[in-house]
Amino acid sequence: MEWTSRGRLRRRAADRGRAGEAARRAPLAPLSLLLLAACGGGGSGGGGGGATGPGGSTYDPSWARATPARVLTLDFDGGMTAAQNGAALKAAVQALQPGDRLEIGAGTYSVDSYFSIDLVGTPTQPIVVAAQAGATPVITRVNASQNTVNVGQNGGARYLRIEGLEIIGGSIALRMHDVQNVQVDSCHIHHCQDNAVAVNSHDTAWIWLTRNEIHDTGGTGEGMYLGANNGVHVMRHSVIAQNLVYNCGGTQGDGIELKQGSYDNLIAENVVHDTNYPCILVYGTDGNAPNVVERNTCWGSNDNVMQVQGEAIVRNNLILDGAVGFSSHDHQGQSRDLVFVHNTVVNTGRAVNLSSWGGRPGMVFANNVCYSQNGDSVRFAGGSAGVQLAGNLVVGPVMGAGGGWATGNGLADFAGVTWTGSSRDARPAPGGAIPASGDVLHEEPVDLTGAARVGTVEAGAYDAP
Repeated sequence: MEWTSRGRLRRRAADRGRAGEAARRAPLAPLSLLLLAACGGGGSGGGGGGATGPGGSTYDPSWARATPARVLTLDFDGGMTAAQNGAALKAAVQALQPGDRLEIGAGTYSVDSYFSIDLVGTPTQPIVVAAQAGATPVITRVNASQNTVNVGQNGGARYLRIEGLEIIGGSIALRMHDVQNVQVDSCHIHHCQDNAVAVNSHDTAWIWLTRNEIHDTGGTGEGMYLGANNGVHVMRHSVIAQNLVYNCGGTQGDGIELKQGSYDNLIAENVVHDTNYPCILVYGTDGNAPNVVERNTCWGSNDNVMQVQGEAIVRNNLILDGAVGFSSHDHQGQSRDLVFVHNTVVNTGRAVNLSSWGGRPGMVFANNVCYSQNGDSVRFAGGSAGVQLAGNLVVGPVMGAGGGWATGNGLADFAGVTWTGSSRDARPAPGGAIPASGDVLHEEPVDLTGAARVGTVEAGAYDAP
């Protein structure tokens, strides 16, 4: 039996290479993701959408299903200014008690002073700050001298859910500090001077960032800045799922960045595009449980589309259109213990660049489709000694490795893909090279859509129809 991305245990048939698969995964088994799923944090659904909260998806914490003890409403008062409504909102939020649910009406609430949500609920009495059904409350401020919304800066925040708000402007639009068991769900966060969402000032755990739309950033420009450089502060046991992140600019402009030392996190089913730096950038865990990066769709980066240093399982992702498709190299730690399986990478230039994989422990590169129009399909700059290579399908030269792949036909192997990522239907075309191209010992049980893989083993993110 093995832990799967469907959030349950699944028995594999012997003819699917159960023993070989178990041996491959053993050094990287993300044991505490079992606990995460028990709290509602494992993966489910398919294709970057479709699941809804609260508690209606395994991407939600179990405490989100608690019935509120008291439901309060706050309506926008048309007889007051936006700033006066903002002050009323701030006072209402800061007065909430465990078990309260505050539902906010449509309108623009301008908070012209420092605003931090420092609320502590319990597993049975969480605190919820949410939009009224069908309403879009907008929280903003008149300048970028402060963050628009802080969470947990003075005394922390626990068992708190923020749902359905639009947060605009400020220095950082939403900055989370001393937080555990906090969910930000279905919010629209954009047009800020710096990062959109920052969780980098304290060690944090059990954070759910789900189904948010995040875009148009400035400064260093990260859509999500999670953890701090060199492991000074780390995020652990958290879920970043089903978010839409785009137009991340500024001097860097990563879409989702998970810093060194952060561990046992799930980054799943996000759609990230049009970023300056990588759409998804993940460092290492400093020897802790691996991060899992699965079933994301990423395209349109001026840098590497996806970059992962190591100590991670990267599976069932669709990656297109960047300076390089996927890249892995030493950064704030060494590349090691990285399993890269069942991904589809299509790029005009180099598809995959693996700079420091040779001789490193726990490196697996299997069942991937790596197509380049004008460059290398895969480059092992430091060689591939010790790397498990099997079941890959390539278009373009492979540099630094002597086997473990077959040659595909090109874009005709897909239902509808362009080199530039303008079309992204990467399902295998009937009669193309992808069907039956994978290696059974490295097969994952589901594909990018969340559907079970059946029949022959296909390389890439999609099972054959």
